[in-house]
Amino acid sequence: MPIDDTLAQFSDWSFRSAFGVFVLASVFLVAQFATRTVAADDRKRELVAAGDSGRPAANVPGRIAANVPGRIEPTPSRPKSEKYGGMGHALVVLGLLLTVASIVLRGLATDRFPLGNMYEFVTMACAAAVVTGLVALRGQRHTQVFVVVPVMILMFLAATVLYADAAPVVPALRSYWLPIHVTIVSVGSGIFLVAGVASLLFLLKMRVAGTGSDDTAASGGALARFARRLPAAQTLDRLAYKTTIIGFPLFGAGVILGAIWAEAAWGRFWGWDPKETVSFIAWVVYAAYLHARATSGWRNTRAAWINVAGFVAMLFNLFIINMVVSGLHSYAGLN
Repeated sequence: MPIDDTLAQFSDWSFRSAFGVFVLASVFLVAQFATRTVAADDRKRELVAAGDSGRPAANVPGRIAANVPGRIEPTPSRPKSEKYGGMGHALVVLGLLLTVASIVLRGLATDRFPLGNMYEFVTMACAAAVVTGLVALRGQRHTQVFVVVPVMILMFLAATVLYADAAPVVPALRSYWLPIHVTIVSVGSGIFLVAGVASLLFLLKMRVAGTGSDDTAASGGALARFARRLPAAQTLDRLAYKTTIIGFPLFGAGVILGAIWAEAAWGRFWGWDPKETVSFIAWVVYAAYLHARATSGWRNTRAAWINVAGFVAMLFNLFIINMVVSGLHSYAGLN
């Protein structure tokens, strides 16, 4: 099947546009995070509580009494952090749409499912990570930057080191198992990215706090001020746990379906190929994290470190195994 060069070019343009939009979004999200102050947020909660407590509005400092005849209470202006966050959030959604457009256009250009090389795999994983971040962090928008920045790094690597021209896949990948197996694994990888980031932020929060509790860090120091703007430690821990619960069965299903595909393609379910081995190790590490977090009650840094180890195993599997180690899964599409 000939390649549609026009659609392939549009796909590349969409990808590059998405990267540019994410860069701009990160600027607004960083501005939101930097201008968000704990004191201001606490003050806002106090005003809301005061307005709901049944006390007259005149008793709330800084507000015009609504019950005074002839006086009109002006609509309070939105804080700068919320304005920056709104713009950043809108740009993240736009970047996601452009990323999805690049995936669809690549598939139309090649007349195949667009997951035949590392460039396409990383693009799909980035889209899954952004979707997960938008859903999981809808109540903590100021932390979306910590998902967007890793996505930008992966997209930069995809566009430079991992880029592959639109082309047909090798014969071994011309199977209906390709969209099933690789899609599940790439989506699971994107979800694990959010879980890994949440655990890293949790570890930072706990280190700065200096205790095993959910208290915020003591005043003083740039790192302490940074940590105070993060969500509560328990919130980050729950986020890591919930996203891992979603990603774990997806990734496990992808490994199982890959074994079924291997039996059809190579005549065996499992051969301890480097890709298979590291995938299994990553799956076991995540299983250990869920067991430690749920059964053993390790709601502290020990379980978080296990989750980070699983994320590192995923990255090792994606880059080192695909790019350095030779095996049956050497379909990275790199020259």
